[in-house]
Amino acid sequence: MRLLLDTHVWLWLFSAPRQVPQSVHDALGTSTLHWSAACVWEIANKHASGKLVLPGEPRAFVRTRSQSAGARPLDITSEHALHANVLPPHHRDPFDRLLVAQAQVEGLTLVTGDPKLSAYDVEILWD
Repeated sequence: MRLLLDTHVWLWLFSAPRQVPQSVHDALGTSTLHWSAACVWEIANKHASGKLVLPGEPRAFVRTRSQSAGARPLDITSEHALHANVLPPHHRDPFDRLLVAQAQVEGLTLVTGDPKLSAYDVEILWD
C-alpha cells in the first residue's frame, strides 16, 4: 500500500502514538510512506504563528523525523495545485485540500483522522 500521511498523523506518530489507531500502525510497517511538502509548509506555518510548539526549529525537526520514519518526500507539482483548486468545497483548509489532491493525482491512500476529508473521492486509512 502507498500511503500519504496527513500532518496531524505524522506529528502524532512521534508525540502521541496512542492517538493513531493500531490498524494504521500495522499498515505503516508494510507500506510505502509519502510525506508531502504541504505538511512541511503547514508545520512551519503553525510554528511561526505560535499554534504549534516543537522541540526546536521546524527545519531540524522535520529533517530528523522524516529520516527516522523512512517517509519519501512528495513535492507539490502544478498538477497538484490545479487539482486542489477544482475540488468541491467540502473542506476549506488549503493544506488538507492539497493533500486530497495529491492523493487523488498520485493514487495514494490518505492517512487522516479528519472526518471532513471522507467527503472527497479519496481512499482513507484510519480505523
